[in-house]
Amino acid sequence: MPLDLRPPRLRFVAASTPQASEALARLEQRYGNRDTDHADAVVALGGDGFLLETLHGTLNQANPHPLPVFGMNMGSVGFLLNNFGEDDLPSRVGRSQAVTLHPLRMVAVQTDGTRVEALAINEVSLLRETRQAAKLRILINGVERLSELVCDGVLVATPAGSTAYNFSAHGPIVPLNAGILALTPISAFRPRRWRGALLPHTARIGFMALDCGKRPVSAVADQVEVREVEHVEVREDLDISLTILFDPELTLEERILKEQFQP
Repeated sequence: MPLDLRPPRLRFVAASTPQASEALARLEQRYGNRDTDHADAVVALGGDGFLLETLHGTLNQANPHPLPVFGMNMGSVGFLLNNFGEDDLPSRVGRSQAVTLHPLRMVAVQTDGTRVEALAINEVSLLRETRQAAKLRILINGVERLSELVCDGVLVATPAGSTAYNFSAHGPIVPLNAGILALTPISAFRPRRWRGALLPHTARIGFMALDCGKRPVSAVADQVEVREVEHVEVREDLDISLTILFDPELTLEERILKEQFQP
């Protein structure tokens, strides 16, 4: 079967900032703009948050392998993004290297019994809602591992998300292909010396909010927040694959490695 050597057909999307909108107009004039059904890849113009939003937008339950996304940085940090450039863009996307990610699936049950499911590419966080610290019980694969964690919160991070909120909370940076999830406390008060855990990516991580009436807890999966949760389960959803495209000279694996040697 002959190789398909044609340039990829591109779908352009942009954040609402003036800079991104102006770039979108120029790229559309230069390359056109395919609709999703007739595109080979999505080019996202914005910051890391917009890239995550774009990846979530590509999810379709009828298609567990959505379009790959090539992000170009028009935001502030741009850890998951390539440098912005307008020249020879279809060929550049065609030469890019793909990284496949499996999101976390959060199932949260609120105190009134409402069940909410959401996906997270970076992390799932449980956070206190009031001035009082949260009290959480942690179970791994149904086995209680920590009977009570008094804290501002706790999070589960994917390798791709381990350099974000997880790292700011003093969690470990996880190599991309390590097959590991990071479980990291946020300002743990008791037990004060607990620094979290590294878990196999197949683990089912359960959280029970203790004393919910006095110490309400929220659960956040990327941009989805669920208030007043009682029980939350998090696992990696291996049935869903998301693909991010990177310039070959600076892949995501290389970025994660470099991040560990920053002064």
